[in-house]
Amino acid sequence: MAADLDKIDLTYEVRLERYRYILRQIEANNQNTHRFLALHQTIATSLATASIGLFLGYRSWGISPAFARDGLIGLMILLSLAATFAVLLVLAGVFSWMDYRREECQLVNAIAGADFRAAPRWGSFIRWYETWVIGFICASTLAMWILALHLMAAFE
Repeated sequence: MAADLDKIDLTYEVRLERYRYILRQIEANNQNTHRFLALHQTIATSLATASIGLFLGYRSWGISPAFARDGLIGLMILLSLAATFAVLLVLAGVFSWMDYRREECQLVNAIAGADFRAAPRWGSFIRWYETWVIGFICASTLAMWILALHLMAAFE
Protein backbone atom coordinates (compact mmCIF):
# COMPACT_ATOMS: atom_id res chain seq x y z
CA MET A 1 0.00 0.00 0.00
CA ALA A 2 2.81 2.43 0.86
CA ALA A 3 4.40 1.72 -2.49
CA ASP A 4 1.15 2.75 -4.22
CA LEU A 5 1.20 6.11 -2.43
CA ASP A 6 4.73 6.75 -3.65
CA LYS A 7 3.51 6.46 -7.25
CA ILE A 8 0.81 9.11 -6.80
CA ASP A 9 1.79 12.69 -7.52
CA LEU A 10 0.23 14.41 -4.50
CA THR A 11 0.97 17.85 -5.88
CA TYR A 12 -1.15 17.05 -8.92
CA GLU A 13 -3.95 15.61 -6.76
CA VAL A 14 -3.98 18.69 -4.51
CA ARG A 15 -4.04 20.99 -7.54
CA LEU A 16 -6.86 18.98 -9.08
CA GLU A 17 -8.95 19.21 -5.90
CA ARG A 18 -8.26 22.93 -5.65
CA TYR A 19 -9.31 23.34 -9.29
CA ARG A 20 -12.59 21.52 -8.62
CA TYR A 21 -13.19 23.70 -5.58
CA ILE A 22 -12.55 26.89 -7.58
CA LEU A 23 -14.99 25.80 -10.30
CA ARG A 24 -17.67 25.10 -7.68
CA GLN A 25 -17.14 28.55 -6.16
CA ILE A 26 -17.38 30.23 -9.56
CA GLU A 27 -20.64 28.37 -10.21
CA ALA A 28 -21.96 29.37 -6.77
CA ASN A 29 -21.15 33.03 -7.53
CA ASN A 30 -23.08 32.80 -10.79
CA GLN A 31 -26.10 31.25 -9.06
CA ASN A 32 -26.02 33.86 -6.30
CA THR A 33 -26.27 36.68 -8.83
CA HIS A 34 -29.51 35.21 -10.13
CA ARG A 35 -30.82 34.78 -6.59
CA PHE A 36 -30.05 38.42 -5.76
CA LEU A 37 -31.83 39.59 -8.90
CA ALA A 38 -34.87 37.43 -8.10
CA LEU A 39 -34.92 38.77 -4.54
CA HIS A 40 -34.74 42.35 -5.78
CA GLN A 41 -37.50 41.77 -8.33
CA THR A 42 -39.75 40.30 -5.64
CA ILE A 43 -39.16 43.19 -3.27
CA ALA A 44 -39.55 45.79 -6.04
CA THR A 45 -42.81 44.24 -7.22
CA SER A 46 -44.18 44.21 -3.67
CA LEU A 47 -43.22 47.83 -3.05
CA ALA A 48 -44.61 48.93 -6.42
CA THR A 49 -47.88 47.18 -5.60
CA ALA A 50 -48.00 48.86 -2.20
CA SER A 51 -47.30 52.24 -3.83
CA ILE A 52 -50.09 51.82 -6.35
CA GLY A 53 -52.44 50.63 -3.63
CA LEU A 54 -51.59 53.67 -1.53
CA PHE A 55 -52.12 55.99 -4.49
CA LEU A 56 -55.47 54.46 -5.39
CA GLY A 57 -56.81 54.00 -1.88
CA TYR A 58 -55.60 56.88 0.26
CA ARG A 59 -58.84 58.86 -0.13
CA SER A 60 -61.12 55.94 0.71
CA TRP A 61 -58.92 55.09 3.70
CA GLY A 62 -59.19 58.64 5.02
CA ILE A 63 -55.48 59.34 4.71
CA SER A 64 -54.39 62.92 4.10
CA PRO A 65 -52.51 63.64 0.85
CA ALA A 66 -49.43 64.74 2.81
CA PHE A 67 -49.36 61.48 4.77
CA ALA A 68 -49.88 59.46 1.58
CA ARG A 69 -47.01 61.35 -0.06
CA ASP A 70 -44.79 60.57 2.93
CA GLY A 71 -45.83 56.93 2.73
CA LEU A 72 -44.94 56.80 -0.94
CA ILE A 73 -41.54 58.37 -0.24
CA GLY A 74 -41.01 55.79 2.52
CA LEU A 75 -41.81 52.94 0.13
CA MET A 76 -39.40 54.36 -2.43
CA ILE A 77 -36.66 54.67 0.18
CA LEU A 78 -37.20 51.00 1.05
CA LEU A 79 -36.93 50.16 -2.64
CA SER A 80 -33.71 52.15 -2.91
CA LEU A 81 -32.25 50.34 0.11
CA ALA A 82 -33.18 46.96 -1.36
CA ALA A 83 -31.66 47.96 -4.71
CA THR A 84 -28.46 49.17 -3.03
CA PHE A 85 -28.20 45.92 -1.08
CA ALA A 86 -28.71 43.82 -4.23
CA VAL A 87 -26.13 45.84 -6.18
CA LEU A 88 -23.59 45.52 -3.35
CA LEU A 89 -24.13 41.76 -3.20
CA VAL A 90 -23.67 41.43 -6.96
CA LEU A 91 -20.51 43.56 -6.80
CA ALA A 92 -19.13 41.43 -3.96
CA GLY A 93 -19.78 38.39 -6.15
CA VAL A 94 -17.94 40.02 -9.06
CA PHE A 95 -14.87 40.70 -6.92
CA SER A 96 -14.98 37.16 -5.56
CA TRP A 97 -15.43 35.74 -9.06
CA MET A 98 -12.47 37.76 -10.29
CA ASP A 99 -10.25 36.34 -7.53
CA TYR A 100 -11.34 32.77 -8.21
CA ARG A 101 -10.86 33.16 -11.95
CA ARG A 102 -7.35 34.53 -11.48
CA GLU A 103 -6.49 31.63 -9.20
CA GLU A 104 -7.99 29.22 -11.72
CA CYS A 105 -5.86 30.70 -14.50
CA GLN A 106 -2.70 30.49 -12.40
CA LEU A 107 -3.44 26.87 -11.53
CA VAL A 108 -4.22 25.84 -15.11
CA ASN A 109 -1.16 27.67 -16.42
CA ALA A 110 1.02 25.92 -13.83
CA ILE A 111 -0.24 22.55 -15.07
CA ALA A 112 -0.73 23.14 -18.80
CA GLY A 113 1.95 25.72 -19.42
CA ALA A 114 2.28 29.47 -19.33
CA ASP A 115 -0.37 31.49 -21.15
CA PHE A 116 -2.67 28.49 -21.60
CA ARG A 117 -5.53 30.42 -19.96
CA ALA A 118 -5.69 34.22 -19.92
CA ALA A 119 -6.67 35.95 -16.69
CA PRO A 120 -9.91 37.95 -16.72
CA ARG A 121 -9.71 41.68 -17.33
CA TRP A 122 -11.81 44.43 -15.83
CA GLY A 123 -11.98 46.00 -19.29
CA SER A 124 -14.33 43.28 -20.50
CA PHE A 125 -16.99 44.17 -17.93
CA ILE A 126 -19.42 45.07 -20.73
CA ARG A 127 -19.75 41.36 -21.55
CA TRP A 128 -20.48 40.25 -18.00
CA TYR A 129 -24.11 39.60 -17.21
CA GLU A 130 -23.53 41.06 -13.74
CA THR A 131 -22.99 44.43 -15.40
CA TRP A 132 -26.41 44.19 -17.00
CA VAL A 133 -28.04 42.94 -13.79
CA ILE A 134 -26.67 45.97 -11.95
CA GLY A 135 -27.78 48.22 -14.81
CA PHE A 136 -31.29 46.73 -14.71
CA ILE A 137 -31.56 47.20 -10.94
CA CYS A 138 -30.40 50.82 -11.16
CA ALA A 139 -32.56 51.65 -14.19
CA SER A 140 -35.70 50.07 -12.74
CA THR A 141 -35.18 51.84 -9.42
CA LEU A 142 -34.72 55.16 -11.20
CA ALA A 143 -37.85 54.53 -13.30
CA MET A 144 -39.87 53.76 -10.17
CA TRP A 145 -38.65 56.97 -8.53
CA ILE A 146 -39.69 58.97 -11.60
CA LEU A 147 -43.12 57.33 -11.59
CA ALA A 148 -43.48 57.88 -7.84
CA LEU A 149 -42.60 61.56 -8.19
CA HIS A 150 -45.21 61.81 -10.95
CA LEU A 151 -47.79 60.18 -8.66
CA MET A 152 -46.85 62.50 -5.81
CA ALA A 153 -47.81 65.48 -7.94
CA ALA A 154 -51.33 64.04 -8.09
CA PHE A 155 -51.63 64.03 -4.28
CA GLU A 156 -51.98 67.79 -4.17
